[in-house]
Amino acid sequence: MLIKVYGSAVFGVEATTITVEVNIDKGIGYHLVGLPDNAIKESNYRIAAALQNNGFKIPGKKITINMAPADLRKEGSAYDLTLALGILAASNQIKSPDIDRYLIMGELSLDGTLQPIKGALPIAIKAQEEGYKGFILPKENAKEAAIVNKLEVYGVESIKEVIEFFDNGTPLEQTVIDTRAEFYKQLDFPEFDFSDVRGQESIKRCMEIAAAGGHNIILIGPPGAGKTMLAKRLPSILPPMTLHEALETTKIHSVVGKVKDSGLMSQRPFRSPHHTISDVALVGGGTYPQPGEISLAHNGVLFLDELPEFKRSVLEVMRQPLEDRDVTISRARFTVTYPSSFMLVASMNPSPGGYFNDPDAPVTSSPAEMQRYLSKISGPLLDRIDIHIEVTPVPFDKLSEDRKGESSKEIRKRVTKAREIQTTRFQTVEKVHYNAQMSTKQIRKFCVLDEDSKLLLKTAMERLNLSARAYDRILKVARTIADLDNQKDINGSHISEAIQYRSLDREGWLG
Repeated sequence: MLIKVYGSAVFGVEATTITVEVNIDKGIGYHLVGLPDNAIKESNYRIAAALQNNGFKIPGKKITINMAPADLRKEGSAYDLTLALGILAASNQIKSPDIDRYLIMGELSLDGTLQPIKGALPIAIKAQEEGYKGFILPKENAKEAAIVNKLEVYGVESIKEVIEFFDNGTPLEQTVIDTRAEFYKQLDFPEFDFSDVRGQESIKRCMEIAAAGGHNIILIGPPGAGKTMLAKRLPSILPPMTLHEALETTKIHSVVGKVKDSGLMSQRPFRSPHHTISDVALVGGGTYPQPGEISLAHNGVLFLDELPEFKRSVLEVMRQPLEDRDVTISRARFTVTYPSSFMLVASMNPSPGGYFNDPDAPVTSSPAEMQRYLSKISGPLLDRIDIHIEVTPVPFDKLSEDRKGESSKEIRKRVTKAREIQTTRFQTVEKVHYNAQMSTKQIRKFCVLDEDSKLLLKTAMERLNLSARAYDRILKVARTIADLDNQKDINGSHISEAIQYRSLDREGWLG
């Protein structure tokens, strides 16, 4: 007897429906075809034990299972439940009049309980698009899948519940979520707040500008100056995520199985990989491509602490994603694209010893050592970082004062207002939503200077020996400062403040 059941495979952040055809005939044997990986090939052992422990069995006949499309590589243990139900239905051990109306996924334990799967959200989206009545999956993934409207989602704990649902009509409990209500309910304020930061007013101002314009930023300062503490608080002043951004971000995290119990992510992600990370782990890839850290930071912040300690090859692979805001992984048989629109926040010591430019600490590194240390960061990468700011240690009197600083909530109001101005400005420009995304052509259009401002910028570039790459960055940042001031035109004060944020372009830093 031939039976068809349906599962799904995830490639990139999109799902593809897999038809599992189970045919049972005279003879003996178990044949699984359709490019399954080792985890799927081993499934017959898990299925046999799970069925036996629930009063069923794999029939002693010739079983042929095809996973179509047969030229598409399938991976993972999430097809256990799909295969098991196909075998039971094809061998007439259970009734299956409606089994083809459901998409079924789940990994089986030997006792028949179900383990969570990866990619539940993109699979649910595909199931809804293709008109399936429902999606049966492990209970741990039910909230995540139930984000999708107009799809019945049933979270189950064991194969026995699914068998009784099809065989006896025993109803399953449907998981229902009001996506919008769930999203707004979770919009709590992040745990890190700028009110906890003592002193560092100029650095907080700089972080506010970076958040308002979506600018990449690098913090340069000695150990203990507060670079990491400031970076961790940046998400708290970014504009709240929209529902569309939340769904987009949740989808990526779903692919790697990192969605929490609430189902929908409503806080901007903050990713901080260790400096020993490989280029594949950072940008994504592998034999079976998975999103990397830059995609997991989509719509949020990627923090690279001690930037020169990262391998140069790792940093260089970020150049294209920083420019295009997505990353494409190409293999011989397929190509996948992951979104990666993130704010890059990097930190570094000014020298190997950490105390260059600190008047109270001796310089322990030779000029050659310092040049070698700083040259690990290439010019093309720095081209994509708009703001460079020096962070100095906070004096004791500032650390010990009781007065709290301005809260993230207040800063976020100004940032959100500035972003709204930019949204209006770029509403007719494709793929540009905030100032950091402007191209050279758009800079010329939206960053017009009067004669006094031009003269100021020219004088600064000559006297401070600023590089040519600093010109466009200064204009972008000045545009953001003007937006924060609610000014239509850029003036001299905006330009002069923006010039301060190009430390690494000055002579004596990177040569």
